[in-house]
Amino acid sequence: MQGIAAGARSGGAAKDYGPPVRTDVPARLDRLPWSRWHWRIVIGLGTVWILDGLEVTIVGNIAGRLAEPGSGIAISTAQVTTTAAALYVAGACVGALFFGRLTDRLGRKKLFMITLAVYLAATAVTAFSWTAWFFFICRFLTGFGIGGEYAAINSAIDELIPARVRGRIDLIINGSFWIGAAVGAFASIALLDTALFATDVGWRLAFGIGVVLGLVILLVRRHVPESPRWLLTHGRAAEADRLVAEAERTVEREAGKTLDKPGESIVIQPRGAISFLAIARTVTRDYPRRTVLGLALFVGQAFLYNAVTFGYAVILTTFFDVPEGHTGYYFAVIAIGNFLGPLLLGHLFDSVGRKPMIAGTYIGSGVLLFGTAYLFQQGSLDAVSMTACWTAVLFLASAGASAAYLTVSEIFPLETRALCIAFFYAVGTALGGITGPLLFNGLVGSGVPGDTTLAFCIGASLMALAGLVEAFIGVRAERRSLESLARPLSAVSQEERTGTPA
Repeated sequence: MQGIAAGARSGGAAKDYGPPVRTDVPARLDRLPWSRWHWRIVIGLGTVWILDGLEVTIVGNIAGRLAEPGSGIAISTAQVTTTAAALYVAGACVGALFFGRLTDRLGRKKLFMITLAVYLAATAVTAFSWTAWFFFICRFLTGFGIGGEYAAINSAIDELIPARVRGRIDLIINGSFWIGAAVGAFASIALLDTALFATDVGWRLAFGIGVVLGLVILLVRRHVPESPRWLLTHGRAAEADRLVAEAERTVEREAGKTLDKPGESIVIQPRGAISFLAIARTVTRDYPRRTVLGLALFVGQAFLYNAVTFGYAVILTTFFDVPEGHTGYYFAVIAIGNFLGPLLLGHLFDSVGRKPMIAGTYIGSGVLLFGTAYLFQQGSLDAVSMTACWTAVLFLASAGASAAYLTVSEIFPLETRALCIAFFYAVGTALGGITGPLLFNGLVGSGVPGDTTLAFCIGASLMALAGLVEAFIGVRAERRSLESLARPLSAVSQEERTGTPA
């Protein structure tokens, strides 16, 4: 790494942090073989989605218990499933945007420590709720922390994981949400058993599970490095070089051989934080097709998941006479199918490619949901076969939905990455988590088979449409460096360095 003569154009309103620097840090990161160094990153950062799945599932399953006399909190089931759920979603949207901006300004590591601390504190305090308003505040703050995690974690992971395996790793990590969902489904069955725990104790202990797991993750996360790519754009090139050199020495000792030489270098003009206006202009003016793509993918998966999962318990109890206490077993099966999708299909997103796999999983899940809607309307399904259909739909949909996060973290410049993830997450979550429940609650809860069929068809249509958008304007990002997919705003071209055409 070496300095380049000063005089390159700084551009924008961001502050320059010294002269341009030529660096091969991104290429060195991408050519690293998989090692314990990468496992530490995956465990420290990726396991947080298990917490999110655990959190959402447990709260959904304890709603009835919270409303019972003697629970220790004056709240109704409707308040838990509507008001508290909406506040959790609102908190996640606000947290994603708030922390997403700070992640691009202050760094990945600082923010993924802060967001996890916010989540842990809010979850721990929730266990001591005694009234509805306090429970609502805690749910908003818990969502606030989780929303920030999505922006900080996805940006850090994609900037640290080698390009050749970035797709499968990102998909599996985002899909691990469903491990937490399955654990939460089984844990809630035991914790809500009044033969084991009192009515006002079991639901409080349920929140303690997330706190304990989160503390373990926090200890591991302390050893995860800052993103060297982020350091480069903030005038800390020497620190970025040192972090990558440490990783290289670790990998060489583990592999017992010298690493290959890295690929091409890039010239960076350290600029620090980019203004929000510059980011908005870059995304909308320079990448309008990619913006449409990101919105289509996030909105499609958000509505599909609400069409299937929001009313799953109501459908089972209303149409198939499944006892309320047994719906958790069916949900656990669905959760396992959701995780197996990214786990088994993830490697194809790096080998077959992003466009065919994303388009295929989106369109395929939409077609399967149309088929499920038809069979349901004809009265051809029971609780077991309906669960089997949902599992097949979500096996594909989960891989596609995880790829939505991967897509928006790959196809925009480094300086905008966290905020772009936050923006698309917030839009998709708001539409799916607020508009979706309002729409599907009325359809599924009516008890009329035709209304539930309509809910399925809406989710299937939006998913299939998003798949078509991917097929036409998707980006072939497999095995490509982040810098080749979207030129960093801090990158300096030959023309800018010399004043002559490149």
